[in-house]
Amino acid sequence: MPFLLKLLLKNAFRHRLRTLLTLVGLVVALSAFGLLRTIVDAWYAGVEASSSTRLVSRSAISLTFPLPLAYAQRLKAVEGVNRVSWANWFGGVYITERNFFPQFAVEPASYLALYPEYRLSDEQRLAFIRDRQGAVVGRKLADKFGWKIGDQIPLRGTIYPGTWSFTLRGIWDGAEAKTDESQMLFHWGLINESLRKRYGNRADFVGVYVLGIEEPQQAPLVSQRVDAQFKNSLAETLTETESAFQLSFVSMSEAILVAVQAVSYIIVIIIMAVMANTMSMTARERLAEYATLKALGFGPGFVVKLLLGESLTIALAGGLLAVALTLPMAAAFAQAAGTLFPVFQVSPLTMGLQLAAALVVGAVAAAWPAWKMSRIDIVQGLRHVG
Repeated sequence: MPFLLKLLLKNAFRHRLRTLLTLVGLVVALSAFGLLRTIVDAWYAGVEASSSTRLVSRSAISLTFPLPLAYAQRLKAVEGVNRVSWANWFGGVYITERNFFPQFAVEPASYLALYPEYRLSDEQRLAFIRDRQGAVVGRKLADKFGWKIGDQIPLRGTIYPGTWSFTLRGIWDGAEAKTDESQMLFHWGLINESLRKRYGNRADFVGVYVLGIEEPQQAPLVSQRVDAQFKNSLAETLTETESAFQLSFVSMSEAILVAVQAVSYIIVIIIMAVMANTMSMTARERLAEYATLKALGFGPGFVVKLLLGESLTIALAGGLLAVALTLPMAAAFAQAAGTLFPVFQVSPLTMGLQLAAALVVGAVAAAWPAWKMSRIDIVQGLRHVG
């Protein structure tokens, strides 16, 4: 075995320039494959981070249609619901439109109770609840803009006109790596009071209700109970699990995601063709060597092992280098994307797929040359000895 391994390494790097160029192609292709897979994973990060004990209730017509605040008391009385909170999308602009990040006006105490994965100190939580103009943000968002506790954060309203100023009272850390740390939360009551003064008919409405349930397996039944409460009313509801709610946003860009996934696989197929050409060239150049080995008594299986082993050695080296390169590439991409992707990390599954793709490329690329060389005629092969 050590002899075979030594022979494989020597053969793999016999033509160093060719091997180097092949490795570069493998690394570029597999790194791109890993990055594209990570982008797809990032789109689904919100779905994966959702809780099985939370439901989201919105207007049955569209998310753009609000629900009356009066629904809150009726929702609390629904069997299976143990907590109720609500939120409105704010859609403000911080300095420039390029600084996009999610902002929600929420009912502080009940909303934070529904999101225990937002790790906030008791002191900061209390300060936020007490301060009508207070706000809390995720660690990723605070780090991006260099915000500190006590800073004033001005937002130019789009849905809610005017300039709004909030005092940063807390910065939460996610309980897990997949927890969203790119959001900003502030008081729904402050926004509602302003609406009541300016436009009385727009006050006392919420965008969505967030419901806490005790038994995840009861989610479909509780959802039916909630929607039955408001059936045939002026504002019927559509209640679904938080993951289904998040998935509805992802489905809007499903065509893009399918295209990205297709491109990732096409890249692998292209490098497979390049690798196959490399191994075919290698086999043709060593025709006399393989014929000599067969003349010395080595069987066809040994020739197959040489070609297949050499191809897998090059492919595995390229795969390992690609995995190592994907990590800094993903970090740089996440930095450039800002808060577009709340969670952007290369998963162990993606790294495993990169290595698996490398091995598949190596095996497929060597399959035809190995089969052909195993059937070589000794006499014809030795004619190439010059």
